[in-house]
Amino acid sequence: MNHHHHKPQRPPSGRTNLASCIVAIIFLIFVVMVILIVFFTLFKPKDPKISVNAVQLPTFSISNGTVNFIFSQYISVRNPNRATFTHYDSSLQLLYSGNQVGFMFIPAGNIDAGRTKYMSATFSVQSFPLMVAPATTTTANAGPTVTDGFDGFRIGPTLELESRMRMAGRVRVLRFFTHHVEAKAGCRVAVAVNDGSVLGFHC
Repeated sequence: MNHHHHKPQRPPSGRTNLASCIVAIIFLIFVVMVILIVFFTLFKPKDPKISVNAVQLPTFSISNGTVNFIFSQYISVRNPNRATFTHYDSSLQLLYSGNQVGFMFIPAGNIDAGRTKYMSATFSVQSFPLMVAPATTTTANAGPTVTDGFDGFRIGPTLELESRMRMAGRVRVLRFFTHHVEAKAGCRVAVAVNDGSVLGFHC
């Protein structure tokens, strides 16, 4: 009769420890994934939105075919993030027939989470020559505009400007993650040459 079966059996503690370790790790990975998904849906950094509310030319003068004026653009910038948007790299550029005629740096600042900030950018534009077709060709190129016969009624020559605004900065999410965000707005502005009134703008 052999008494081998009386040898005390070692409890398989090593194996159960490993199994519970693996379960715990899988659970942790799952929790981290859930947190990341929630984090990125709630806190996913979004670019701010720029809306142009009004464009004005407070002063406007023409002498010898050269234009001089002050340009004002009123904008609202909305920060859709759940964190403060810090803007520091922002500018407004004004172009006429592809050439830059005005430029302004927008001072740095903050826009709180979910808030809209109203700004105005006003700067004087360096004088530049107006490109107006000579009187002889206006009738030929008039196209759909009302003919010269109704001279008083005809809409005078318009000046088309293009404004390009860029706002860049960062959103710091949960104090640790810093994301670069950027917003751009481009507008075409039609200005009446006779008095500098803004006929309309399209962004």
